[in-house]
Amino acid sequence: MDFLKILLLAIIGGIIGYITNVIAIKLIFRPIEPVRLPIINKEFIGLIPKRKTEIAKNIGKIIEDEFLSVEDLIKKAITEKDKEDILFYIKFRIEKVVDEKISQSPFGFMGISKVVNDFISEHIDEELKDGIDELSNELITKASERINISQMVEDKINELDLYKLEEIILSIVKKELKHIEVLGLILGFFIGIIQGIIVILL
Repeated sequence: MDFLKILLLAIIGGIIGYITNVIAIKLIFRPIEPVRLPIINKEFIGLIPKRKTEIAKNIGKIIEDEFLSVEDLIKKAITEKDKEDILFYIKFRIEKVVDEKISQSPFGFMGISKVVNDFISEHIDEELKDGIDELSNELITKASERINISQMVEDKINELDLYKLEEIILSIVKKELKHIEVLGLILGFFIGIIQGIIVILL
């Protein structure tokens, strides 16, 4: 008989623990629109809908400070290989223009084109490399002044419909939330057992 009491209290505790956690998780998102509670005469709204603007601002700041910067984006967009390709293309264009212009001059037969192109290959490489590096750094500086990743993320989150935002968050943490619900069931069950034992002993 005592065992049945303990088991009954454990089952009730488990059910209460599970339902409590399910409701607590739901209250993170719902109600999306404010609901007036008649007993206390106050409006009630879910945590995320209530603090959407603040959450969006914090997420934007965290992403910019910890995960992503304009400098990182530019460095990923313009690699050393890209710089080499740009250098090769500029030299190719210069040499092509030199060949065309000199071949049209009276001195084209004297091999001046080769001399000029050799000079370009020998002396301009470093100058062009430095110039491309300076241009890349200037691009990073200007982009940093113009692009505000934190603000962009904040705006995008604020533009999201709350139902869509709920769907996105749940799709990311659905498994973890299910674990919380089950944990509530397990903890409630064990608390029920303890209560049952205390009731019997008293």
